Amino acid sequence: FFKILNYKISMHDTAFNVFDEVRLQGEHTDVIIKVQDTHFKVHKIILCGCSPYFRTLFSTQWTNMEEQFYHIPGMSSDTMSLIIQYAYARPVLITEENVPELLAAADQFLISDLIDACCQFLKANVCPENCIGTCMLTECFPSCSMLHRKARLYVLQHFEEVLQVSEEFLELPLGHLEAMIAQDELNVKQEEMVFEAIVRWIGHAPENRRKHIAVLLSKVRMGLMSPDYFMTDVRNNALVLESEACSDIVINAMKVIFDLHMEEPASSELVNQLTRPRLPYEILLAIGGWSVSNPTNEIEAYDARADCWVNVTQEDELPRAYHGSVVLDGFVYCLGGFDSENYFSSVRKFNPITQTWQEVAPMYERRCYVSVAVLDGLIYAIGGFNGYGRLKTVERYDTNTNQWTMMAPMNERRSDASATSLQGKVYICGGFTGVECLFSAESFNPETNQWSLIAPMRSRRSGVGVITYGNLVYAVGGFDGAARLRSAEAYNPLNDTWHDIRSMINPRSNFGIEVVDDQLVVAGGFNGVGTCRDVECYDRMTNEWDEVCSMSISRSAVSCCVISGLPDVTQYVVDRDSLETSDDESDSD
Repeated sequence: FFKILNYKISMHDTAFNVFDEVRLQGEHTDVIIKVQDTHFKVHKIILCGCSPYFRTLFSTQWTNMEEQFYHIPGMSSDTMSLIIQYAYARPVLITEENVPELLAAADQFLISDLIDACCQFLKANVCPENCIGTCMLTECFPSCSMLHRKARLYVLQHFEEVLQVSEEFLELPLGHLEAMIAQDELNVKQEEMVFEAIVRWIGHAPENRRKHIAVLLSKVRMGLMSPDYFMTDVRNNALVLESEACSDIVINAMKVIFDLHMEEPASSELVNQLTRPRLPYEILLAIGGWSVSNPTNEIEAYDARADCWVNVTQEDELPRAYHGSVVLDGFVYCLGGFDSENYFSSVRKFNPITQTWQEVAPMYERRCYVSVAVLDGLIYAIGGFNGYGRLKTVERYDTNTNQWTMMAPMNERRSDASATSLQGKVYICGGFTGVECLFSAESFNPETNQWSLIAPMRSRRSGVGVITYGNLVYAVGGFDGAARLRSAEAYNPLNDTWHDIRSMINPRSNFGIEVVDDQLVVAGGFNGVGTCRDVECYDRMTNEWDEVCSMSISRSAVSCCVISGLPDVTQYVVDRDSLETSDDESDSD
């Protein structure tokens, strides 16, 4: 008996090799495509197979002539050659130089696969230098609408980088620049940058552009500027002074800035127009923790541009404290922790776009008071407490395989430590052995799978916050065995030394720590009396701490992480229109 075998021979590649050979030899062709001064002898049936455009063209002008001429205007012969290569199933090399015209040709000839290939190429190569060009190119083609939206969002989210390196910015049409700087999504740390961008754009062609200063200035949210900058750099700018249309704009802005500075009421419409916060590119999440006497599942998002917290708790998330959280490839991972009864080895993965959680592979060991870090696309879970003792073990998670791997153990057992990564190494500082609070610190080299002790901190710190900020490792707050600490210090790996920085305003241990908008942020914690909800931020350029908006609930054992570049950040920020409504209501009161 013979088994039935469904055996299919594919002649596709072989056939197209033959078709292309006879085309190049000019054999059996039945049509000539003329582009510029170049004639392409081709087979109608082949072009019809790849393009509805040619199918229609040939069917409406079909004759009994042995060969026919068709002239394709407005296209280079190089681009037509690529189209023909594609039709004959030949490889088509897409480059930065040919993609604009190739995309236009693919769109004209309705070749959807080639359009997709061009879009994939543009998407893969988008960067601050070319994102404006990509945005404007794809605006012309409805079939590229998704890429156009992504390129537009890229320009807005990377605006400061674009200003530094893009020559395309200086060539923007007025309408595009006006629309760009009017967007809430425009990512600028200081509004001053928007005004400077306008001045630079006008300076590229001053004779033709200086007349546009008023319409562009009206889009700048001058109430977000420092009063000194506004008075010195905006009001006294030569372009502004010579424009009569700018006079009322400046007067209104001066009134709003003065009233805000003096905390006096101003016109709500003017305030809303001039002080509406831009949307942040980065969102800090404060996840779980210990609130009063119980673990909490509450998640709050910090909107740094509006200086407020938004509750984004998911109902299906379980309470957890003393856990770790990291962000990798756009997903939030929460590791280990404690719920007042159980010590967890489980790991949960959160998709901030769909706002859904899922379980991934658990760790080998239960870990609360765990330290976590990300290095080279891998997640490290370090030390902690398993319900019986403090750990020196380390394991590493690969998101691609959904597997954990045990790594070399640390030199010391430590829970209540904190970890970060910098320049190819993982650093862990402080912690608790079960007997004493530690001032020791270690670094891990993944190339050798080895931990090495580095210079010890100046203070013992358990419940410390450790974070990379600039090119240094910062160790903030904690408990030294006697009191909660306000002090902070920074480690320079180049010379293996620690130095003190300005102390926090409030003492705290077991708090959340992250960097947002180039500011080091600490949130919540235990101050020696109880859990707290206050939040401070540190600027390394000024060596100063400032208090910002407090969280809605007091909590320690909270874990913070930062998500960035969301396609729709509005789920995690205060509604800008509601800010205007609240301003109106306060004015009416």
